[in-house]
Amino acid sequence: MAKLRDYNMNGTIILGVDAGYGNYKTARCCFPTSVSRSSQPPVFTRDYLEYEGSYYTIGEGHKDFVAEKSMDDDNYILTLAAIAKELKARGLSAAKLHLAVGLPLKWVQAQRDSFREYMMQNRHVDYKYAGKRYTVDIVDCTVMPQCYAAVAESLPDFKGMHMVADIGNGTMNVMILNNGKASEIKSWTVKLGANECFMAIRSLILDRKAEELPAEIIENYLRYGSTDIGDEYKALMEEAAKSYVDKIFAELKAHGYNPNLMKLYIMGGGAKVVELVGDYDCDNVTFNHDIRANAKGYEYFCYMKLRRQKAMSCAG
Repeated sequence: MAKLRDYNMNGTIILGVDAGYGNYKTARCCFPTSVSRSSQPPVFTRDYLEYEGSYYTIGEGHKDFVAEKSMDDDNYILTLAAIAKELKARGLSAAKLHLAVGLPLKWVQAQRDSFREYMMQNRHVDYKYAGKRYTVDIVDCTVMPQCYAAVAESLPDFKGMHMVADIGNGTMNVMILNNGKASEIKSWTVKLGANECFMAIRSLILDRKAEELPAEIIENYLRYGSTDIGDEYKALMEEAAKSYVDKIFAELKAHGYNPNLMKLYIMGGGAKVVELVGDYDCDNVTFNHDIRANAKGYEYFCYMKLRRQKAMSCAG
């Protein structure tokens, strides 16, 4: 599990934001990826953002999958909310920031520049969140690969051959490490995130029971591996989850996973359901259930990159 620490460079805070399709994460915070806009403040919650004359309720409802995040205005609002939540956790309301963000492994190269510009569309931002004012200067933004960033600090521990699978809500990132070294030709992004399991559970119960299972029950099952409902519903949820996890392992094998030749490291929001219903050798598979691992990894990865750049500049 990535350590929790603060990174600064020349008085600028390096702040990681993992813009997930199911949840937004920072090093200290996590909240659902959903936002709704209105011209008036909401009545029943203080969890809203006030920005440029509009009010945005955060974390209620469900947001559809959008492959290119820079094409979705909601991601900017959600990023501002993530910044406010993280600053509040650090006891701050004003800061100079270097944003550390990420994209799925195989999308970084094509989308890096547009996503960086999107995140830096306003160098100075003044807004309110939960009734408190935040003043933020965004000095720079570094875009990194998901999955790889999450394990960057612990790469020396990956002795021999490993397959790493980061199962998010919308996508699954997969890479093979050889003694901690990654290769572009052995890294993949597959649209097989935990939301597919969510939809499979909902559809199966609708088919068998003619009932719409509340989203919160399914989300609790996927995140924690248990939920307090009747045995018949539990059995159906497990049946659908097993079918999804079988797809996960079939996909991993299609990309070279062989339990006799390598170890498997599974992380992300979908790791719990794999651990719960998957068919695997416990001695060969490691699970990391820290869903904020990418956000923490972005900060570490960014800090090390900036430190190297600074050293090279001084040497030159």
